[in-house]
Amino acid sequence: MTLQLTGTTALVTGASSGLGTAYATEFARRGADVVLVARREDRLRELADRLSSRYGVTATVIPADLAAAGAAAKLRADVEARGIHVHALVNNAGFGLHDAFLEADAERTAEMIDLNVNALVALTREFLPAMVAAGTGIVVNIASTGAFSPCPTMAVYGATKAFVLSFTEALAYEVHPKGVQVLAVCPGATATEFREVSGLHAERMTPDGSQTPDQVIATTFRALDGGKVGSVTSGGRNKLLQGLTRLAPRRTATAMAARILS
Repeated sequence: MTLQLTGTTALVTGASSGLGTAYATEFARRGADVVLVARREDRLRELADRLSSRYGVTATVIPADLAAAGAAAKLRADVEARGIHVHALVNNAGFGLHDAFLEADAERTAEMIDLNVNALVALTREFLPAMVAAGTGIVVNIASTGAFSPCPTMAVYGATKAFVLSFTEALAYEVHPKGVQVLAVCPGATATEFREVSGLHAERMTPDGSQTPDQVIATTFRALDGGKVGSVTSGGRNKLLQGLTRLAPRRTATAMAARILS
């Protein structure tokens, strides 16, 4: 089964690059209008022009700093003022820091928690009620293979993604009977700007390098098309890592993660 998205609208956060751009492109390719949200307005407008001309959809640009207080409520008010009903929400905005906890910048760490956790929860809370009322909708939250075990030298990032995974799986159970499909996507190393922002050398993560954004999007939409809820892991090696992590004692899994991230 393929999701019928023509005539719907998908709101994608972090849409100015990487996975966000790829998600917006796939929704548009499938006929959905898109609302593009990120801080970099110039990139959003370039993407909006490209998607509109290529797929004939309406692409709305809303620049926003989602880590700011009240940003989620302000975004929903803006969307509603434009007469837009959001059928699909992709909570992709987020970043990581690769550093020992005591050496990482405290303000940047707090910003990471605000964006990866607080903004994701707030956005879901703002847009989910209308989906439940309509009896249909999609929420995709971007977690990580870092959610599977503690992540020394990325302690806070891993904890934020563990939160995202747990929150999403629980929420999926709550709202699936109400017609809303909720899915956490767990990519591993992916060829995006994440590695530059985090300072992490992604080639250390997997022997054969990173996945591409298109591979992560393909995994996501196979799951959505199949009606899957809860969570999905992108990439065969990452699924193997997930299985090994769950089988190994917690201390062993933490030591494994430390070696990978060092």
